[in-house]
Amino acid sequence: MSHRYDYTLADAERIGAAIGLALMPGDVVALSGNLGAGKTTLARAMLKARGLAGEAPSPTFAIVQPYAPPEVDLPIAHVDLYRIEDESELIELGLDEYLYDGALLIEWPERLGSQGWPGALSITISGSGDARVLTADVPTSWGSRWPLR
Repeated sequence: MSHRYDYTLADAERIGAAIGLALMPGDVVALSGNLGAGKTTLARAMLKARGLAGEAPSPTFAIVQPYAPPEVDLPIAHVDLYRIEDESELIELGLDEYLYDGALLIEWPERLGSQGWPGALSITISGSGDARVLTADVPTSWGSRWPLR
């Protein structure tokens, strides 16, 4: 099911926190949008909602930034695929392994190739300045957990 929300940058923290609190092991959140759209802002708010103190670094250079208890209450890997040029590089990242007991937040999911990530919560951010539009394709696995109504 697809949902659309207009929001301002001031609302980003609240929106990200609401999604973050709904995360369960096995969840994948795919965050799409242009450079500067606010993908990392939402991901940071999700991590903060799970207990992360301080600001999460952008994983642009590390590619995968894992977080685990006691730092957060749910293991979460924050992934930035911006620098991935070929789908074969993804195998080395072992992203599936994070889903046994945790969740994945993936920025630039279009680098995953044509399949994307089946069953992912797909969030696309558009807009500029202070005005943003969040479009969420919510998979059935989220059922009644989807926090934004």
